[in-house]
Amino acid sequence: MNYRHAFHAGNFADVFKHAILTRILVYLMRKDAPLAYIDTHAGIASYDLQADEAQRTGEWRGGVGRILNAERPAQMEALLDPWLRIVGEAGADGELLAYPGSPALAAALLRPQDRMLLCELHGADFRALQKAVRRDRRIKAVHIDGYTALKAWVPPKEKRGLVLVDPPFEDREEFTRLSDTVAIAWRKWPGGCYALWYPMKDTAQCDLLFEALKAGGVRNVLRAELAVAAPQTSQKLAATGMAIINPPYVLLEELATLGPWLCAQLAQGAGSSWRLETAIEE
Repeated sequence: MNYRHAFHAGNFADVFKHAILTRILVYLMRKDAPLAYIDTHAGIASYDLQADEAQRTGEWRGGVGRILNAERPAQMEALLDPWLRIVGEAGADGELLAYPGSPALAAALLRPQDRMLLCELHGADFRALQKAVRRDRRIKAVHIDGYTALKAWVPPKEKRGLVLVDPPFEDREEFTRLSDTVAIAWRKWPGGCYALWYPMKDTAQCDLLFEALKAGGVRNVLRAELAVAAPQTSQKLAATGMAIINPPYVLLEELATLGPWLCAQLAQGAGSSWRLETAIEE
């Protein structure tokens, strides 16, 4: 449990992940019926970008900082508005004070009739998360392994909603655990929407994720991947992806518009690229 997202909050991977997350939630809320939001690796609600961790890496400047400072065409503004309204604005000096994690984004978007279940295993992060959400009756934060919780918590009583699986990928077996657990959850709740985030350091390993999901019976999976530079030989992350199971029918079109623009804004050198495809058919 050495990974601390405070060093990376607001970076290009967060921009990519959270832009997609908000588009899915906006779509799900088109219906008045309540929904459940399950976050298996919630982290903390908000990250201080003036803290030592964020200042040491400065990764947010190449992520959310670029989007805030970019000239956004009307179509991009419309797609990004639900996320950007929560993020807020940088000051006159270009500094952004804090960046909202996925729990804060979901809490700001969801309605009184909706429910949030947040898992966090890291002790200090769980205490920070619990403190941040304790006054919100819609939210239950649990100090538990997210994979264990996911298998127990689906299907939710609402019968509709979104699961975000965003692990730290510290364990060599993380991709296997991810695909195995999600396949079990999907068989229990095949109508739910699942958004699985993953880092891209080994393309073959990412391919195996989709093969494993398919072998586990999972169907209707969208694959979206963003590389801001050519593959890195160092530990620095340069590419990220998401597997979206049961994506909203509008999401493919929205990401086909949004993805190339994000790629252009977030590029960090030669080798940036955007990929979007239906990886597993219904």
